[in-house]
Amino acid sequence: MTNRTTQTVVSFSSAFVLPGLGEQPAGDYRIDHDEVTIEGLSRLAWQRVGTFIRLPSIGTDSPIQQMVPVDPAALNAALEQDQNPS
Repeated sequence: MTNRTTQTVVSFSSAFVLPGLGEQPAGDYRIDHDEVTIEGLSRLAWQRVGTFIRLPSIGTDSPIQQMVPVDPAALNAALEQDQNPS
């Protein structure tokens, strides 16, 4: 089984809340997606096995950084709420 990690950057224009993390300030955040290959297929396919957000945001002057597991659905909901405030 082969593993890979892909990285993306997401931007929040206002403070947001993710379950278990409390309120986080607006900013750009690096997201890591851990994936493994799906065996037995005739073509290469990947299955996501973990999603992590790196805290604090990019550009924050902090000597401590951490990678925290996050539910992809909760992350997507927070991004959508940030982009379409009601």
